[in-house]
Amino acid sequence: MHIHILGICGTFMGGLAALAREAGHRVTGCDAGVYPPMSDQLRALGIELIEGFDADQMALQPDMYVIGNVVSRARLADGNPKFPLMEAILEAGAPYTSGPQWLAEHVLQGQHVLAVAGTHGKTTTTSMLTWVLEQAGLQPGFLVGGVPLNFGVSARLGGGKYFVIEADEYDTAFFDKRSKFVHYRPRTAILNNLEFDHADIFDDLAAIERQFHHLVRTVPGSGRVVVNGLEESLTRVLGQGCWSEVRTFGSAVSDFVAEGEPSHFKVLQAGQPVAEVQWAIGGVHNQLNALATIAAAEHVGVSPAVAAKALASFENVKRRMEVRGTINGITVYDDFAHHPTAIRTTVNGLRRQVGEARILAIFEPRSNTMKLGTMKAQLPWSLEEADLAFCHSGGLGWDALSALEPMGSKAQVGANIDEVIAQVLAQAQPGDHLLCMSNGGFGGIHAKLLEALARH
Repeated sequence: MHIHILGICGTFMGGLAALAREAGHRVTGCDAGVYPPMSDQLRALGIELIEGFDADQMALQPDMYVIGNVVSRARLADGNPKFPLMEAILEAGAPYTSGPQWLAEHVLQGQHVLAVAGTHGKTTTTSMLTWVLEQAGLQPGFLVGGVPLNFGVSARLGGGKYFVIEADEYDTAFFDKRSKFVHYRPRTAILNNLEFDHADIFDDLAAIERQFHHLVRTVPGSGRVVVNGLEESLTRVLGQGCWSEVRTFGSAVSDFVAEGEPSHFKVLQAGQPVAEVQWAIGGVHNQLNALATIAAAEHVGVSPAVAAKALASFENVKRRMEVRGTINGITVYDDFAHHPTAIRTTVNGLRRQVGEARILAIFEPRSNTMKLGTMKAQLPWSLEEADLAFCHSGGLGWDALSALEPMGSKAQVGANIDEVIAQVLAQAQPGDHLLCMSNGGFGGIHAKLLEALARH
């Protein structure tokens, strides 16, 4: 089968492309933003990438068009369609489907699916769970919205009956407004946490809770739902009905509890010590991710002790506090954080790591939620532990300077990447930690900063 993927460079669609290629399909694809690490990974797999969504791609005549949720029926200011290829597909009556639907029908069918859902920590927890199952000899398939350093790729088919997937609540496609994860039919589901996000498609938290409940509805009676016991929103989700075994983690009365520091802690199950985790990963959020992983892995027969041993060699994910380089004693990091809670958690994690050293937070409000300005008031709170903050304000429909006003002289705003780099260079000192946060390529700011620091 030849599939042509529209929006192939998104983390999910790129992973789907890798799985389709591994399964022996011919895969081509197009996107407007072709940047690493996904573009590198796809080209290495021999997948042809086309820039843009021009209708002349119809000449490829694939058996199926797989449509990413970046594609819409939107029109440009001049009245022309933003996605001419999609219009041509519809006019021709050509076969098309969504990414999650294609995945469900061609990859997940017949597998024991372990799905990891939540506002934060999905990618990291999916990677942890995959690594634990791998170390236990289960050869899991996986699809992660990032590149786990233990594997070096974001997706693979695997050699057994288990498939671990990052379960996103974002909508499926312009023609299917259900959350992606309702397609996955998991037998083991982690509900890691739940906050308001995706203001472009959800009106309020209750609307997202409803989608999470739709996910819970698809778990069979012999399945397991692993739930963060600290989250009231998830308590409300389960309150709408649950037909499967439930295991909780995180709170003092949960089934799985951590005792000790995030870098070295005991795992208690039903109040009894069952494992000990000692690893190089920091942050209370990752301690919770580890508990969720251990509870989910136990459902497929991996003991907490075996899971804890595997976590000791877990290497996290690309773009999760990833050190991109150190010049003149100044370290530059790349992180995927974009929601205010994730930004705060990331800054806090680095603060615990570097102690009193200065942290310069460099970020762009790039997600749809942040572009809409829905959470702009939370930005000063999210950046509290940073010594200085630099915001790239390009493309925003709201005033970043006034949003960051409570931070006073600690915050600066730049209209473009070069301006932000100049602001950072004027302040950076040996010993500083430059934390770049974005859910996109951020205009290659990491490499540009390192080059500028070398010249400076």
